[in-house]
This record gives sequence, structure tokens and C-alpha cells, in this order.
Amino acid sequence: MKYGICNLSIVPLRVETSDQSELVTQLLYGEVFKVLESRKKWSRIRLSFDGYEGWLDNKQFLSIVEGDYKELKDQTPRYSSDLVDFITMHDGQLLSICMGSNVNASVYLEHTFEGKSVSAKLPKEKLIETALLYLNAPYLWGGKTPFGIDCSGFTQMVYKLNGYKLSRDASQQATQGEPLSFIEESEPGDLAFFDNAEGNIIHVGIIMKDNYIIHAHGKVRVDRLDHTGIFNYEKRSHTHKLRVIKRII
Repeated sequence: MKYGICNLSIVPLRVETSDQSELVTQLLYGEVFKVLESRKKWSRIRLSFDGYEGWLDNKQFLSIVEGDYKELKDQTPRYSSDLVDFITMHDGQLLSICMGSNVNASVYLEHTFEGKSVSAKLPKEKLIETALLYLNAPYLWGGKTPFGIDCSGFTQMVYKLNGYKLSRDASQQATQGEPLSFIEESEPGDLAFFDNAEGNIIHVGIIMKDNYIIHAHGKVRVDRLDHTGIFNYEKRSHTHKLRVIKRII
């Protein structure tokens, strides 16, 4: 088995071995992974954090040995907490990184990080504070950063920055936590899931107080939540049909 680490700021993980292939998620600086299959230009990998798999350009990661992979994986993560920050590389060049990058890796990579970071489980009420940092981030299928993010990437990153682990996709996240019977039982930080006509979970957002929800739809935005689903005041209509509310914390 081979192993790797993301030594760049943001790297795409794709469905197939092509730069034109669908983006399924992104690797942020410091993420480690197993290499499941190696080809001349691409490698199929499995992320340590959430088990997500896809194809990664061989020019966009650094190979590491098993012992280093295990040590980095088992460390308590330390995530950069400003929207954008910088790593100073060993040659003095700067590398910009996004919020949620695991800056523990800077020591291993012989880089220097002097910015703000978080490394502990935070109280549930901090989730909304973190979520609002992503407000107006544009929607991007497979995205995980303030410069482009999808609905489940948004919820995953907000929970991650507060010390909690969520799966990557909305349908996977919907299998976590305890279901609530009514909106009235929900607390800020609980997750609301939404389905399509076929009954498949296709969307997720974070419940706020007073029946509001913050979610990624066109951009990270705040809308009303009722028993039917998400009501968009700009469109004067419901945009998503409520399926279930889950309490993760």
C-alpha cells in the first residue's frame, strides 16, 4: 500500500483520470490518504478523514511512507481558522491555504504556519458562528472552500472546524445522528435533509434559531425553514422538500 499527503492549497479529486472529469471533492493542505491504484499520470486514492475515493493528479501530491501516514492520521488535527492564510515553505516562498486546512502537516513538510488555528471539540453553539464565515461563498459541486462549496461540503467543513466528523455526501450524512420528529425539537446546529421526487436525499443545511437555515444553494445563504421545507423569499416559493432532521451533537 502507498500513501500520500496534500502539500498544495486546494487539489481536485475526480471521478475519472481526466482534468475534464467531474469534480467529486477537494483535498485541502495537510490531508493524508491511501493510494489504492497508481497509473502513469493519476492515482486512485481514499481520504483518511472521510473514506472518500477518487482520482488525483500525480503532480499534485507528495508520497509518504506508511509510518508517517499513520503518525499524521493519528495526530489531533489543527485546522487553520481564518478564511485565507499563508504557509511559508522551506525555500521562503508563500503558499496560500483555505480555512480548514490541517496545519499540523507544516512540521512534517518543513513549512512554517503562524496563523490562527483550532484543534479541539467546540460547544455546539459555535457551529452557527463558523457557518456564517462561509456566507455568500459560491456554490461549487464538489467544493469545500470559501471560494466554492457544495451543500454537504459546507456542513462537513463547519462540523470539522468544530471538532466533529461528518461523511462527505448528504445521503451519507443523513445516516448519522438521531432523527427528530418535529422542527420544534431542533436546536441551532442540527442538520436538515431534503429529498427529491424519487425520495433520494439531495440536500442538507444547518438549522439556525427562529426557524432559519443556512445552506449552500447558488451560494451559502440563509432562508426560512418550515414543515414543508426551505422557503426562498426571493423566489417566493419553496426550493427544497424537507425529509428529516438529525441531531449529530
